[in-house]
Amino acid sequence: MTFRFRRLTASEIVLGLLCLMYLITYIDRVNIATAAPDIKRELQLSNTQLGFVLSAFAYSYLLFQILGGWVGDRLGPRVTLLTCALIWAAATILTGLAGSLATLFMVRVLLGVGEGATFPVATRAMQGWLPAGKRGFAQGITHAFARLGNAVTPPIVASLIALVTWRGSFVALGCVSLLWVVAWGLNFRDNPADHPRITREELALLRPRGGPTEHVVIPWGPLVRRMVPVTIVYFCYGWTLWLYFTWLPSFFLHQFKLELSKSALFSSAVFFAGVGGDVLGGSISDSLLVRTGNVRRARLTVVVVGFVGSFLLMLPVVITRDLTYIALCLGGAFFFAELVIGPMWSIPMDIAPRYSGTASGIMNTGSALAGILSPLAFGFVADRTGDWRAPFLGSLALLLLGALLSFTMHPEVAFDAKSEAQ
Repeated sequence: MTFRFRRLTASEIVLGLLCLMYLITYIDRVNIATAAPDIKRELQLSNTQLGFVLSAFAYSYLLFQILGGWVGDRLGPRVTLLTCALIWAAATILTGLAGSLATLFMVRVLLGVGEGATFPVATRAMQGWLPAGKRGFAQGITHAFARLGNAVTPPIVASLIALVTWRGSFVALGCVSLLWVVAWGLNFRDNPADHPRITREELALLRPRGGPTEHVVIPWGPLVRRMVPVTIVYFCYGWTLWLYFTWLPSFFLHQFKLELSKSALFSSAVFFAGVGGDVLGGSISDSLLVRTGNVRRARLTVVVVGFVGSFLLMLPVVITRDLTYIALCLGGAFFFAELVIGPMWSIPMDIAPRYSGTASGIMNTGSALAGILSPLAFGFVADRTGDWRAPFLGSLALLLLGALLSFTMHPEVAFDAKSEAQ
């Protein structure tokens, strides 16, 4: 019996490259969380100062959400993501050279500049390369790779620190990012029709648009107003997301007095739960859309279940001290929170397909703002109370609020700049 491997289609190659990008960007984004105890000790930082450093990424990340999405709509994903990747790779390498609180803060800001546009522009790439019925799955699988990056980062960084110190770990990971730059430049085209491996059958399914030179004029006022409810809901999700990303290894390290290697393993186990949530959330949303034809039901059902499930499973974290039970609850809460990702990132494409890069950038400013406030709040509360469980109370409140505000989103109503401007 012989096995024949099917040749990958052009769109599968593009989706694979985007999955790798999500994986690498999250490794470069959250590696500092595992290295934080060593950085804190060497640079003699308080928890509040460390929270300031951990939030630095999100300042520029917030700024470049909308700007990056707009650039991606105007110039196309190929050039935009090439430029972004060069910046985030350089910032990761430079993090290993930082010698003070100020320089560490600045290189983390530079990392936010490089990664700020990546997800909105990736959404713009998916808009041209994937049919509507696969968008939820694509958003889910790419974000699953992001969570896979979260999961593998703690043990990888802990091992690199043991081999080459925390500084060497950042240099090594930054060099890996440069390899992706080469692969993207060789294999992606803004217009699917220009790809050397595209087939007529595949092209017919994609309904390709014109290239990025069509000079899309963004109706900023109406589009921002339309996306505000989506942005607020995504802020509620992002608060918990960034709490996990920036403080989870330190939480296990300090709350339970674990060694760095053991805290990294517990953190990794929690993040692995998110991988399944990302895949399932997008797939379930797409399945509901195919079965019912109702975009609102397909997106909101999964989002609300995700918020409520995460709230219920996080609740025991603040009322028990058992390490195993807390780790299991944190993993379950993260799984449900990640169900939200696929449908939420599909909503900008549902609402405004012509401006999907800009619309998703507007939405992701909610998470970026949470990325500034959540790490600072965690560090401040931990310093003031001495209880590393107390900061989770803020997440509980925002998870409930996100579930309630989900009903203010209307992905079933297509954006029309002229009617919404009136």
